[in-house]
Amino acid sequence: MNNQTMRDAFFDRLYEIAKKDKDVLLVSADMAAPSLDQFRAELSSQFIDVGIAEQSLVTIGSGLALGGKKVFIYAIMPFVTLRCYEQLKIELSLMKIPVTAVGVGSGLSYDDSGPTHHSTEDIAIMRALPNMVVLNASDSVMAAKFAEMSCESPEPGYVRLDREVLPAIYKEGSDFADGLACLKEGKDVCIIATGNMVHSAFEVATKLEKHSISAGIVDLYRIKPVNQKLLLEMIKGVPKLVTLEENLINGGLGSIVAEVLADNGVMLPLKRFAIPDKYYYAYGGRKNIQTLCGLDVPSITKGILEWLNKD
Repeated sequence: MNNQTMRDAFFDRLYEIAKKDKDVLLVSADMAAPSLDQFRAELSSQFIDVGIAEQSLVTIGSGLALGGKKVFIYAIMPFVTLRCYEQLKIELSLMKIPVTAVGVGSGLSYDDSGPTHHSTEDIAIMRALPNMVVLNASDSVMAAKFAEMSCESPEPGYVRLDREVLPAIYKEGSDFADGLACLKEGKDVCIIATGNMVHSAFEVATKLEKHSISAGIVDLYRIKPVNQKLLLEMIKGVPKLVTLEENLINGGLGSIVAEVLADNGVMLPLKRFAIPDKYYYAYGGRKNIQTLCGLDVPSITKGILEWLNKD
């Protein structure tokens, strides 16, 4: 799956499932993609396009789910969350209707479209909803597995998919039931990352090794509910923690980890790397915007070194 986007990996797997299960339905808000075109052409009775009407997307999906269908609703990430947040709250979260909202374009994926299309606050708002499962894929293998997991879930869910083609981290057949994975052991610091920033974490860890710093890496892909017990086991014995995410710093991964530490009485120094509390009206590609945010690999590496050397 190295040459496949998360979106196509997810919907190709959903297509395979839907061919065998007529109750699986895909409801889209005026979206197009090769994987969607296949679903639309060959499983037309299981595909509904509501047009540019995301509130209706949620309402229609909820009604179908109440009728016994396994429903997936899909749109660009800011539109499937913020534009219809009240419907997500009332029809999915409050009523516990098992619909899976799928969004493409996590973080700064839509780099050429500006902050209206950046999805940098959705983790904060979606994890605030009771009963909502939030999954954030870091590669296409995981994205495909999320399609299977969502079909089997009795709860409402939200799946975040990056727009870019990212290298595979996991092997086919990997089990993602734990909600997080330790990808690299380290004795000096542990980098807890999510989504596309897991790939940056590997680059940062390599650069830190040149400074004789051993950095571990944890991929926290199930944002909610967090597997607190396993997370605490993974960071046991590590003197310091770093969180790394392409989301606004308020309410994102860094806040999640800080809450877990505080709620469990764990006193560990924590350094958060995220998008500062502002919107970026900037272009020049995703890496350029990351540099402006301080989320490029050199800036993160420098920040960690400066922080570690304070002692």
